[in-house]
Amino acid sequence: MKIILLISLILITRSTFGQMRRTPEQDSLLAEMQRKTNSDHAQMLKQLAITSLRQGASGNASAPNAANYDESKAVLFPDLPKLLVLKNGKKVTSKKIWENQRRKEIFEDFDREIYGRVPANTPQVNWIVVETKDDKVGNMPVSIQKLKGRVDNSIFPAIEVNIDLTLTLPKSSSKKVPVVLEFGFVFPLGMRPPVASTTPSAPPEPTWQEQVIARGWGFATLNPTSVQPDNGAGLRKGIIGLMNKGDFRKPEDWGSLRAWAWGSSRILDYFEGRKEIDSKKVALMGHSRYGKAVAVALAYDVRFATAFVSSSGEGGLKIHRRNYGEKVENVTGAGEYHWMAGNFIKYGGPLQWSDLPVDAHELLALSAPRPVFVGSGSTGDSWVDPKGMFEACVAADPAYRLYGKTGIEQVPFPAIGTGILSGQIAWRQHEKGHTPGPNWPYFLDFAARIFN
Repeated sequence: MKIILLISLILITRSTFGQMRRTPEQDSLLAEMQRKTNSDHAQMLKQLAITSLRQGASGNASAPNAANYDESKAVLFPDLPKLLVLKNGKKVTSKKIWENQRRKEIFEDFDREIYGRVPANTPQVNWIVVETKDDKVGNMPVSIQKLKGRVDNSIFPAIEVNIDLTLTLPKSSSKKVPVVLEFGFVFPLGMRPPVASTTPSAPPEPTWQEQVIARGWGFATLNPTSVQPDNGAGLRKGIIGLMNKGDFRKPEDWGSLRAWAWGSSRILDYFEGRKEIDSKKVALMGHSRYGKAVAVALAYDVRFATAFVSSSGEGGLKIHRRNYGEKVENVTGAGEYHWMAGNFIKYGGPLQWSDLPVDAHELLALSAPRPVFVGSGSTGDSWVDPKGMFEACVAADPAYRLYGKTGIEQVPFPAIGTGILSGQIAWRQHEKGHTPGPNWPYFLDFAARIFN
């Protein structure tokens, strides 16, 4: 039913570029898409010959499968995959061996089993400035542009992909500026979400956008769902659906996280041609599920300078082999499996977490030697397992040492509000909930150290 409604909306919606007209051939292709079932999860289970999956954790504390928040019960599989050991058993002792051999082995495991493979023939994206507006962010004059990235859909015209991007640049700068690219919601031009004060009598705190502009930098916001819908039924739409010509995925095909990361790389392609932007100083930012995507994007595209990975949790920078908060089984279920490759579902059914060939520390290590800021909240943010993310930071450190750099200080899990910020991997858990807000000033100081 959802796919029927969505296709109907596509047919009656006016785009920014005018009423969409379709040929009889396109109508036929849409009818075929409508005919197919939207139960992609069930179809993937059938491809993998999986008859049942283990139940994920529940956020309801009184449920039989309530999420575990007892640290003494958290570690079921303490042995992580060896970061600096080749598959033939030999140790990685130099940057050369890491880059020429081990890094490639890790990428292959992530491609095949975790996030999926990006097709080699992904299409070009043509960027169009739809609207421009002069405004102020804080007290700083800015120019705001709304852009559309029109993906070449000549291989399957029934599916259109238009990437939504808003770009805000300071007007006073006479030189190229760094840009923070956020994965988030694209608001209408000039509109920004209201920010409440932490105390009723205090004035509103500066938004992250105001903090960025005050430094003389620019910021941009990508709407990831304009690249790929955030649901299983949408896997036959978006860039994944376009590449599969409206058909189901195969087990090694990419999921939404890699699709969103692909979209950010196409934005960076565009930034490289903008004379106002220093494309070598583009930072990524994402929170929660978008934090997962940002961690993936930084690992796979070496052009990004740094990233703020906030509360990414399971499927992001949380160690898979920990029974704390959200578990692998939550992400292999029908509600979240679309983020990952189909093969990832195996680890919530016939296979165990310990069978995973890689873990989150290796995803982080793929970004070495570039700096990464990893953060979370505390109250209400246990679901994402802050300690499990910190452990990934510590376990990724040896890859940075190969470059003669300190990844992160090897210290016990720090107290809330105590940042570890001096190395190439920064960590801070703030005292509030599931929000990146309190960590923004620390990340921007971290990024400034790199950009300067």
